[in-house]
Amino acid sequence: MLSNYFTSVYRSILATALIIFCSLLLANPASAGIDDDKYDGNVFVLYAGNGSLVPARISLADSLKVNKPALLVYYIDDSSDCKKYSTVISQLQAYYGKAASFIPVTVDSLALDKKYSNTEEGYYYKGTVPQTVVIDKTGKVRLDRAGQISFEKMDDTLREVFDLLPREKSLELKRRSFNEFNTELSQ
Repeated sequence: MLSNYFTSVYRSILATALIIFCSLLLANPASAGIDDDKYDGNVFVLYAGNGSLVPARISLADSLKVNKPALLVYYIDDSSDCKKYSTVISQLQAYYGKAASFIPVTVDSLALDKKYSNTEEGYYYKGTVPQTVVIDKTGKVRLDRAGQISFEKMDDTLREVFDLLPREKSLELKRRSFNEFNTELSQ
């Protein structure tokens, strides 16, 4: 009687393992990538190689309280434009991350029917992604643009915010790659 029980359990485990193995063998691989609008995880972690950006370490209100400029980036994880633009934001953080607050905002977290004050992230969102807003330490908007913005344009804006020399009068910033994926994108 006991041997019949063990034989039955053994067959059940073997059948379950076989079903799992066959389903894994026949399953389609993940098909999301940087050039599509499919979700495959957080864009800053996967495509920019920079998990330090999310979640944001400081709110806009707190950044303004300590007179620190802020860079708001509105994004969604399943947008090819946001996936591609995440590398620019990550590279900017390498140069300005200690002097400015980088605040990525997934638009899925915003209540679109809510009225926001100008010290809240939702106040500046215009309904498109990616959208970038640069706010100086006094609370003045220095840039508010939808779409992907080049590293150079963002650098020029941040140079103005921090009263640094223009690009043509200073040393050129050298880009660094963060991971193999970024290296492939820049070639």
